[in-house]
Amino acid sequence: MTTDALTTATAAPQNSAYTTPGTTHNNTQGTLRRLSAFTQTPEGGNPAGVWIGDQLPSAQEMQTIAAEVGFSETAFIAPSTGQKRTIRYYSPETEVAFCGHATIASGVALGESDGDNTYLLSTTVGEVPVTVKTEGLLKTAALTSIEPEYQPASEPLLEQILEILGWKLDELDPSIPPANAYSGNWHFVIAASSKQRLDNLDYDFDRLKQLMQAENLTTLQLIWLESDQVIHSRNPFPIGGVVEDPATGAAAAALGGYLREADLIQAPAHISVHQGVVMGRPSLLEVTIPTNGGITVAGTAVAI
Repeated sequence: MTTDALTTATAAPQNSAYTTPGTTHNNTQGTLRRLSAFTQTPEGGNPAGVWIGDQLPSAQEMQTIAAEVGFSETAFIAPSTGQKRTIRYYSPETEVAFCGHATIASGVALGESDGDNTYLLSTTVGEVPVTVKTEGLLKTAALTSIEPEYQPASEPLLEQILEILGWKLDELDPSIPPANAYSGNWHFVIAASSKQRLDNLDYDFDRLKQLMQAENLTTLQLIWLESDQVIHSRNPFPIGGVVEDPATGAAAAALGGYLREADLIQAPAHISVHQGVVMGRPSLLEVTIPTNGGITVAGTAVAI
C-alpha cells in the first residue's frame, strides 16, 4: 500500500477565524477548529475539522476548506447559535452524506462554545440528535443515528472483497454473517474468526476503491469479537483517500443496527468498539443498541 494511512492537516490553527478564499460574502466567515474524536488524547482517535458560522459556505467553498484541512472529513455547521443546526460533511475530495466521528467532534465543539445540551443536527440523510455532557475535564458527545437497515451480503461481492483483502472464507466468524449495513452510509461488515486475521491487513488500494465506488460502500468494517460486549474493528476507507479509518462512528452505528435487526444480539445492549489500535491511533466507540429506533454512538473529543 502506497497511500498514507491517515492524512494530516495543513490548514488553520485549531480555533481560528476563517474566511473562505476568493469571496467577500459574510456568510463564508466562520470559526474553524480541529479535534480528534473517540479519544482522550490528541494522539489517538480520528481527526476532524469543525467549521461553525452564521450561514454555510457554498458547496465549492466547503470543498476547498475541507481539502485545505486535509482530514478525512470536515463538518460545516450553521447557524452559529441555537439548538437546531444544519450540518454538512466534506472529505478532501467530495461531500459525504454522514460522518460519525465528525459529528462527535462537532458536538464537543458546540458544547464547549454553547454549553451542554442536545443539539439537533440536520444532515442530508435526516435529523441526528447529539447530546453533549461534561464528565470531569472532558466533554462526551452521543449521537443517535437515523433508522438503520441491512442487507445480507451477495456472494459475488463477498468473493471479490475477500480476494482483494487476501482473506479466505474459512477465516471468517460464522456467527456473524457478512452483510451490508446502513446508518446514513453503507458499510460492508465482515467478521474475522481471530484477532491475528484482523491484525494482518494488506490490500490493493486502487482495486478496492474502484469496487467500493461501484457498490456505493463507504468503508469495509472488518471486526473480531473479543467477547459479547467488546468488538475490535478495522475500517478500510480508500474512497476517502486513506488506507484505514482510525474511528468510524457511522459504521459503528450501522454495525449495531445490523446486529439487532438480524437477531444477532439481544437488545437493549451495549458494545464497546476498539478501533485504530494497530495503526497507532487507539479509539473507543461506545455503542448503545435500543430495542428499536436509531443506534447511539458516544465518545469524547479533544482539541488537536
